[in-house]
Amino acid sequence: MKFKSVYLLALIVLASCKDSKSPESVESTDYSEEHLDVTTSTYPEAITKVFEAHGGIDTWNTMTTLTFTMEKEDGDEVTTTNLKTRAELITTPTYNLGYDGDKLWVDEKDGTPYVGNAQFYKGLMMYFYAMPFVVGDDGIIYEMAEPLLFDGKSYPGILVSYESGIGVSPDDQYIIYYDEQTGQMQWLAYTVTFGKDGKNKDFRYIRYNNWQTLNGLVLPKSIDWYVVENGLPKEKRNTVEFSNVSISKSEPDASLFEKPESAKLIE
Repeated sequence: MKFKSVYLLALIVLASCKDSKSPESVESTDYSEEHLDVTTSTYPEAITKVFEAHGGIDTWNTMTTLTFTMEKEDGDEVTTTNLKTRAELITTPTYNLGYDGDKLWVDEKDGTPYVGNAQFYKGLMMYFYAMPFVVGDDGIIYEMAEPLLFDGKSYPGILVSYESGIGVSPDDQYIIYYDEQTGQMQWLAYTVTFGKDGKNKDFRYIRYNNWQTLNGLVLPKSIDWYVVENGLPKEKRNTVEFSNVSISKSEPDASLFEKPESAKLIE
């Protein structure tokens, strides 16, 4: 989609130049020496407004490493992600979960068995944390959704779905709800289709209303899951807080994500 838009623009420019009969010389610009920022213009207006309210998708795309900590009952869970390759390391007191961009592995500690679903959990919290920017990935389809009305305020919505074959759950859907005046994201509705066939109409809701600015990007300090009644958020259920957040242009060492000898591969 992005390259087609640029290509079409180039054809229009070439056609207009060919049809021009003006004998006057025109000063040309060597664009090979220029930096042309065409990234933002390839997105629909509504999602661009949201990106801009959070620092801009172009700023996000310059970042490579994201790290954050979540406090759990059995200790801190630390997630480090290479934003370019989506390689990831999740460390906890009882296990480490890693993905090197190809292989997924779990390394259990102190004889404590890992009882989660590694394939489902890989990238999950990073995806929720990195909203709204992760819905700027390739292979995404945008549509306008019905607004969400909550506590007397209406939030416009953008429905996000995926082209066939994108990711492990291409039938997942998300709705970004945002403040119409500021463009800032306020809610995320999402479905879960992992391990299932076809789309799911049961949306779950997360509220995003506690933000912080890091390296020019507006990112969550915490997010709130809500109880859903009749397909709509009713009341807050629980809060997940993020601490020790770091986002940078520096690339993480690839060895960080490599499988240790003691780890088990997840097929």
